[in-house]
Amino acid sequence: MQNLVIVESPTKSKTLQKFLGSNYRVEASMGHVRDLPKSDIGVDVEKSFEPKYIIPKDKQKRVNELKKLAVSAKTLWLATDPDREGEAIAWHLKELIGSRFMVHGKDKKTMSNELRTMNIHRVIFHEITPEAIKEAFKDPRDIDLRLVDAQQARRILDRLVGYKLSPLLWKKVKSGLSAGRVQSVALRLIVEREKEITAFKPEEYWSVTVELELRIKNENEKFSATLVELNGKKLAIKNKEEADGHVKALEKADYRVEKVTQKEMRKYPAPPFTTSTLQQTAANRLGLSAKKTMMLAQHLYEHGLITYMRTDSLNLSAQAITAARSYIEQNIGKAYLPTTARAYKTKSKVAQEAHEAIRPSNISLTAEKLKTLEGLSRDHVRLYELVWKRMMACQMSEAVLDHTSVDVEALTASKAVSYTLRATGSVIKFEGWLKLYKVSGIKYKGEESEEDEKGEQALPKVSEGQLLDLLKLLPEQHFTEGSPRYNEASLIKKLEELGIGRPSTYATILSTILDRFYVEKKEKRFFSTPLGVAVAEFLVANFPDLFDYEFTAGMEDSLDDIARGERKWQPTIEEFYRPFEKKLETVEKKAARVKIATEETDKICPDCGKPLIIRFGKFGKFLACSGFPDCKHTEGLEEKVDAICPDCGGDIVMRKTRKGRPFYGCKNWPTCKFASWTKPKGAKAGVS
Repeated sequence: MQNLVIVESPTKSKTLQKFLGSNYRVEASMGHVRDLPKSDIGVDVEKSFEPKYIIPKDKQKRVNELKKLAVSAKTLWLATDPDREGEAIAWHLKELIGSRFMVHGKDKKTMSNELRTMNIHRVIFHEITPEAIKEAFKDPRDIDLRLVDAQQARRILDRLVGYKLSPLLWKKVKSGLSAGRVQSVALRLIVEREKEITAFKPEEYWSVTVELELRIKNENEKFSATLVELNGKKLAIKNKEEADGHVKALEKADYRVEKVTQKEMRKYPAPPFTTSTLQQTAANRLGLSAKKTMMLAQHLYEHGLITYMRTDSLNLSAQAITAARSYIEQNIGKAYLPTTARAYKTKSKVAQEAHEAIRPSNISLTAEKLKTLEGLSRDHVRLYELVWKRMMACQMSEAVLDHTSVDVEALTASKAVSYTLRATGSVIKFEGWLKLYKVSGIKYKGEESEEDEKGEQALPKVSEGQLLDLLKLLPEQHFTEGSPRYNEASLIKKLEELGIGRPSTYATILSTILDRFYVEKKEKRFFSTPLGVAVAEFLVANFPDLFDYEFTAGMEDSLDDIARGERKWQPTIEEFYRPFEKKLETVEKKAARVKIATEETDKICPDCGKPLIIRFGKFGKFLACSGFPDCKHTEGLEEKVDAICPDCGGDIVMRKTRKGRPFYGCKNWPTCKFASWTKPKGAKAGVS
């Protein structure tokens, strides 16, 4: 065998093997081949923070297989992913496999005197296509130790924080808990938002909408306007009495068009996807979690369908832009093609190495064509369509809209009071990139927004001075709203804005705080649990610097500096660890034990008659007697869902297996044996 190529996954190896041919053998490492041990900290804090890497037991067999293959290979090609994580895997592979000598000779048991070192090349590509692979193998490079150092620094930092803080949490909060450097900051965001919501006091206000029609009738002569001013000053209606007073005056008022303002507006397409914006849009448009989005995107990349999905860059290759423009001209229309190609500048302060944005590898492969390929699910196709449309749209002409604002004067019978009502409307003059999405209304926010598309009314043609007739008055009560709880999209957006973590780590961050039961999801929103509140408050109170937003973002900047070769990794960890170590000692001695707030229920303990409360265990919530430790009664907690059992017509509840996996079953168990892994359609969770 002349050439051994190693990648991370079997899917990627199969795709690559098709392109490279029989002169190459492509094998998968199955992810990381070395890591820090789980049994101890694995970092020598007294010896320049030297990591003690081991080969995990489940990887030993694979490593041995790769070593055997390497013996007969002339050249080793390390084709792992083009980021810090991929660079680290390549380095570990080189350390384990590439350092071996080739043995020649007929007797395999006898070491030959003819020894020579294997040729080792690092190849990187951002899409798995024949052209990209050919170019990568034509232009290999050495392993970039700066990227390896940055990955290693992050791994060691996270290990030091996790291994040192977790035992402290066992002593001060609850046994079995764990803390993470970045996850705990994300938890802090959720807990603080929960406190904002609790403290928020809604205030009443009213609006008055008026339905009007032109006195001189023509087609589409009706429209609605909202009360905005009284005698030229902005009007705020605080209660029903005020609203009723204005309605009474408006009932007898004379209406005329006071001012008409028209302007042309242009709506430009959003940039191509980065990891963060893909996760946000997939959450809002497809209802996918960040974890599911990254899993699907990884599959699409490994099948050679999209470019590498871990990227902060908005850059697009010249070839991709040319292909997109050609497709637009031939299939959508020349009018939808701007005179010059659109270029997007990366604004993210956390942007890493120069990658491309996420785009289709083959522009001509539409989502419809993708449906015919084997091995891809409906969600794969939906996510691909999102990527394909965003890529095409970002190279199309802007949409042109005619925006009209009409001010209506309502003069009371006495002529002493003048009200101003305002109506606005927009009409699409030229679809531009909106044609791709077939929208019926106008959406001014990006696809990462939680807002749904909202259409605006089409206003009739009016001119100043025209008289209007009143059709209807619609007073409506409202209350001010505080900040909403985070969902996956809005939390990812906030983390990126603050420079906390990296988009490629967001899915893991969110999964971790959910798995630890520090937060829970209800109707796609994050709610902090009493356990999460206790952990966050303890960490922030005792380690204010470590879990400060700016400090955490600053640490990301330091890791970026290491990746650029502007900073050494050992001094960076030294600067962090020594003050942290001292703080740990102080907190361990002086900090008081935290009491986790309990959630009361209306259920009574069948053993002692005391109220049952909700506690947290290894597999989440359960009911326990408030008389613990005198009474040790516990029982599983059922969450009622808004659905009917298809077998007996009883209520459906959510339960958990012994390993913590949720499932749905009939409340009439064991009489009725109905059970399902999937959530019944239209179900809404609520503790029963």
